[in-house]
Amino acid sequence: MSTPLGDGAFLHELEANVRTELTEAERSRPVDEAVDEWLLDPADAQRDEVGLRSLLGAVQALEGGPGPGEPSTAVPGGGTTAGHAPNEPASGPTPGENRQVGSAPSPPHGSRVAARDHCLSPVRSVDRPAGAARYGRMFRDLVPLGTDPQLLIRAGGDGGICAAAEALDQLNAGGDDAAEAAGWPFFGQLIAHDITADRSPITGGVAVEALRNARAPMLNLEIIYSDGPIGSPYLFDLADPAKFLLGPDGGDVPRNQQGVALIGDPRNDSHVFVLSLHVALLHAHNHLVDLLRAGGMPESDVFDAARTALTWHYQWTVVHDYLPRLVGAPLVRQVLAEGGRWFAPRPGEAYIPLEFADAAFRYGHGQIRHTYRLVDGGAAVPVFPDLVGFGPLPTDRQVDLTQLFDVPGRPPAQRAKRLDGRLPASLIGLPEQVTGAVAAAAYRSLAVRDLLRGESTGLPSGEAVAQLMGVTPLSPDELAQTWPHGTPLWFYILKEAEHRGGGDRLGPVGGRIVAEVLIGLLRADPGSYLHREPDWVPELPAAGAVFGLADLLTAAGSHNRPSGAA
Repeated sequence: MSTPLGDGAFLHELEANVRTELTEAERSRPVDEAVDEWLLDPADAQRDEVGLRSLLGAVQALEGGPGPGEPSTAVPGGGTTAGHAPNEPASGPTPGENRQVGSAPSPPHGSRVAARDHCLSPVRSVDRPAGAARYGRMFRDLVPLGTDPQLLIRAGGDGGICAAAEALDQLNAGGDDAAEAAGWPFFGQLIAHDITADRSPITGGVAVEALRNARAPMLNLEIIYSDGPIGSPYLFDLADPAKFLLGPDGGDVPRNQQGVALIGDPRNDSHVFVLSLHVALLHAHNHLVDLLRAGGMPESDVFDAARTALTWHYQWTVVHDYLPRLVGAPLVRQVLAEGGRWFAPRPGEAYIPLEFADAAFRYGHGQIRHTYRLVDGGAAVPVFPDLVGFGPLPTDRQVDLTQLFDVPGRPPAQRAKRLDGRLPASLIGLPEQVTGAVAAAAYRSLAVRDLLRGESTGLPSGEAVAQLMGVTPLSPDELAQTWPHGTPLWFYILKEAEHRGGGDRLGPVGGRIVAEVLIGLLRADPGSYLHREPDWVPELPAAGAVFGLADLLTAAGSHNRPSGAA
């Protein structure tokens, strides 16, 4: 039955999902009153059940009554749900039109029904911990390393073994260039934001079992979509909610009157490079909306289809472009063919291993260059403080993505820094805009923060992991530092990349952790291309022989814009 609020089939599907969730909630009622409330709070379970019954009644009311053979379900408290009378959808914008902030008068409030969004489904389970917590361990039998925090602070602080020379670029230009382009570690940062958000204190004090991940452990671009046009309407064009809203010139995200980004993940506004990748993905989504409309797709399906298309192209790029560069194509092929030896969660049971989040996937900090050019021939400046974000992005700081990634037909991009266990000065002394107020100056060093994080979450030594994997550990000469009981895993992985990966890619320990986790997360996600259609290939055009990240980021032609142009 069709309703004024939209698709009747959607409401029918929603009703079926709510009934399934309600049945599961009823079955999960504790039979033992002495059940441990750490595992299940009975009051929470009751509230969930009442909420589901209330929602079921509301859905049935919208459908015009209970379904065939179903008894009516009263809304708790009696009466009917109150609300404004629905409006008929107004005519939408011309296909392909993307209205920017301030580009046109605002349409009458409620003049267009928001795009249907499954992100806000009441049966969505992403906010529930998978097991005791959303973090876990890959190597459960290995004991924590346990290193004196003062030793970690000395190693990661200014003048320590993790600090690279501030003037290295000027003294030996290109002397620490890696083989891959400069943008890849920033893409890795984007992935990290997509799957992890641990907001526990840097100094620890929180039991690992109590850690909660504010992100779903899925590569699903939650960082840009958030809760979709319904749950996060400020991210989307009111006149065309299937499309993202962009800044006035298309080179920035929209912002409020104080310059705060209206963005799916505030961390993507921390500096201009990750923000530029975020904006490029918004353009790619809007471009896909235009393509789908031009192909005749019904308007009610356009947003969902564009989201799936962008997400699958992004996931495919992670597996077939990003990972081979980072860990080597042979290891990627092996994990795809054989599965993970140390990380292989079942569908719907994914979690983030601490060895990944707090060590291996922090490798990118060691690939940050001392300085960067934003445009061809531009001045070279460090990321911090020169390119710090958290404010409007002026046109003279917008990035030409061909300076970060190799694009066919354009000159080679800048290169990433070689992996050698050292971080540039801009990361050893992070600005307060990034760290916030800190109790000690040492906490402004990203190396200190990385080392302390591994200690606070009880990670094993790099040598212990290598031995467990059957890999010959690094020698003391290769480590160039004596640690009393073993090497912190994060630092070990950086030095392993230097000596076993030529400074260009991760070694056997770091590479195995990263490859197994990212591929394992995709396989455990019922909505990913690797779970649903593992033989799927990108449908967007490629500038070279094979589709890659550069094609995705420039899908809307943004790489052809002069810096700052609309």
